[in-house]
Amino acid sequence: MSMFDALRHRNYRVFQSGAFVSNIGTWMQRVAQDWLVLELSGGSGVAVGITTALQFLPTLVVSPYGGVIADRFDKRTVLRFSQSWMAVCALALGLLAIAGLATTEMVYGLALLFGVGSAIDVPARQSFVAEMVPASLLPNAIGLNAATFHTARIIGPAVAGLVIAAFGSGWAILSNAFTYLAFLIALSAMDASQLTPSERKGRAKGQIREGMAYVRGRSDLLLVLCIVFCVGTFGMNFQLTSALMAQQEFGKGAQEYGILGTFMAFGSLAGALLAARRTKAPRLRFVIGAALVFGAMEVVAGLMPGYWSFAFFLPVLGLSALLALTAANATVQLGSDAGIRGRVMALYTMVLMGGTPIGAPVLGWIGEYLGPRWTLIGGGGLVIVGVLVSVAVVSHTHHLSMPSPRSYMHELPRLRRPRRVPDTDARPVD
Repeated sequence: MSMFDALRHRNYRVFQSGAFVSNIGTWMQRVAQDWLVLELSGGSGVAVGITTALQFLPTLVVSPYGGVIADRFDKRTVLRFSQSWMAVCALALGLLAIAGLATTEMVYGLALLFGVGSAIDVPARQSFVAEMVPASLLPNAIGLNAATFHTARIIGPAVAGLVIAAFGSGWAILSNAFTYLAFLIALSAMDASQLTPSERKGRAKGQIREGMAYVRGRSDLLLVLCIVFCVGTFGMNFQLTSALMAQQEFGKGAQEYGILGTFMAFGSLAGALLAARRTKAPRLRFVIGAALVFGAMEVVAGLMPGYWSFAFFLPVLGLSALLALTAANATVQLGSDAGIRGRVMALYTMVLMGGTPIGAPVLGWIGEYLGPRWTLIGGGGLVIVGVLVSVAVVSHTHHLSMPSPRSYMHELPRLRRPRRVPDTDARPVD
């Protein structure tokens, strides 16, 4: 199979083209928003952590409903709404910053509103991929999704650093508002007759509980979601850690901060392209091992002595992060029945991004009182501990056999994975 087989499908090509432009703007805003908060707060790591937490807090509350919405309504309609919502938020914050009226509290509020739109957007966007390509190409499409996202991650921070240095944070944020138009145009240009939508669920009580019960009854999915929670909560706070390392540890400015994001994105892109070569869902032990390696690499990143040694190590960190997350994403999507996939992906999004309101303030506090390096060293250590505890607890509660502790990296747990019933003959959920 070719690395780019999913791109043979026109709808997928159109979708990715719009997403690519939009993602460049998203990364520009992420960098600019963090830098704006540092400027407004006098360099407070806690303030950056609070902003990040507020932006991802709605994931904990809204994402389960976003999954129900994705299963109930046409996904293109849902995406049009969510993309327009986030465009308005970016427009408001950009104009306030350009006018010199922005305050830390205003950034907090708009970050929260932006997070509401994102919590609706992500479950629909992720589950929509399965409607554009056949199931045999889904691992490839997931890898290419990540490749597109992280190619934009290479471009976005670098452009943001230049724009911030030349014009200020507000213009970088405002640029993002207009990149959403590309995605909206792409959604309208798709051929609906070539989509294979899953059966929509009508309004009914208990649909969120049904999704949770489905995951609880699947030990493979439950363990993967526990691992993703650990990685998302303590490891995926690069906005915060890179900002603190650039400004406080190495004494650098906005342009150098943007360069750090670009370096990491090169590694992330490499990981995404490797993931795109998969023809089937990865094994559970690969997901576990990749998460443990990521935690170890984060600890090593925190020990890098200078700016450039830190920057040149970030591609390794980005590669390990993407291998872990794309493996987890493919495992969850391919292991879920079509009629409930939106709700399962909402839970995936909730544990990946919803842990940020917990992890970001904690790591921000660590960075402010123990030093920026400890946001990486402590975060990586917590990922490792969390993954090992998750494996032990899920294995014990579901009576799964375990290898000896010394064999984790070479002979990781052979957890039983229930046979997945094809989408055309989906089994009922109790």
